Amino acid sequence: MVFANFAYLFLLILLIPYIVWYIMKWKKSQATLQVSDASIYANAPKSYKNYLLHVPFILRIIALVMLIFVLTRPQSTDRWQNSEIEGIDIMLAIDVSTSMLAEDLKPNRLEATKDVAASFINGRPNDNIGITIFAGESFTQTPLTVDHTVLSSMVNNIATGMIEDGTAIGMGIANAVTRLKDSKAKSKVIILLTDGVNNMGDISPMTAAEIAKSFGIRVYTIGVGTNGTAPYPYPVGNMVQYVNVPVEIDENTLTKIAKTTDANYYRATSNSKLKEVYEEIDKLERTKLNVKEYSNRQEEFRWFAIVALLCILLEVLLRNSILKKLP
Repeated sequence: MVFANFAYLFLLILLIPYIVWYIMKWKKSQATLQVSDASIYANAPKSYKNYLLHVPFILRIIALVMLIFVLTRPQSTDRWQNSEIEGIDIMLAIDVSTSMLAEDLKPNRLEATKDVAASFINGRPNDNIGITIFAGESFTQTPLTVDHTVLSSMVNNIATGMIEDGTAIGMGIANAVTRLKDSKAKSKVIILLTDGVNNMGDISPMTAAEIAKSFGIRVYTIGVGTNGTAPYPYPVGNMVQYVNVPVEIDENTLTKIAKTTDANYYRATSNSKLKEVYEEIDKLERTKLNVKEYSNRQEEFRWFAIVALLCILLEVLLRNSILKKLP
């Protein structure tokens, strides 16, 4: 309930002096018939009229209150919203070469990537998301979908050894582009994560970047791995021996890919840094939600006017019938 003329509510303050005046007047009023000794009437039964003496005044106060509410024009409001969600189509291109087993991130690079990617997916319920994996070659593990339950399950199934070993960054981008190029979404994004240097594939990384640019696709690139060397597990018989291997990430190429497609390059040297990278991308690529709000107002003064009229009629009826005063 809202009031179109809210200021008229201040008129209710004027009722206070009116009520005070009535009380003072009642106390000073004198009986029409005066007797020298009223003790004889002390135990006399009271008429029902005694209990109705102040009813006309109460009815008048109620009527005045109702009339003030009529002046304020009370209105009921119906509100509703029309929401239009503009989602983003995102392909996650994840390196699954054997070097992703290095344990500079815990428990290793690949498992850390899977954990952060799953959280990223769960935080974007309105977006179409798919997964491309690449090593020496590339293929689409999951096409674009809004079924994030299935998507999260597929993330858990990512492992090294699924395809030929190597690092084909250009093929990873190209494969993701084929899934996005026909998308009708206004925002199309690839998030590519790798820990190495392109050494395989029929398409160079920069050629793939130019193709992505031509379709209006932004490619955010992430180089994952600590600086210097990283412990890598080598199986020796029934044991695992760790060897420190140099971390080689082609940051120059990854930076060029991102700049070419109007995106950014990030370096993730730890689990926390990798999480921060995905959070930063999440902020940059947010789903757009357009909300149009509508309202419909209806005048509700009629009921207040009816109550005021009934109170006035009842007061007049009482004053001219059972509460009528004789001259």
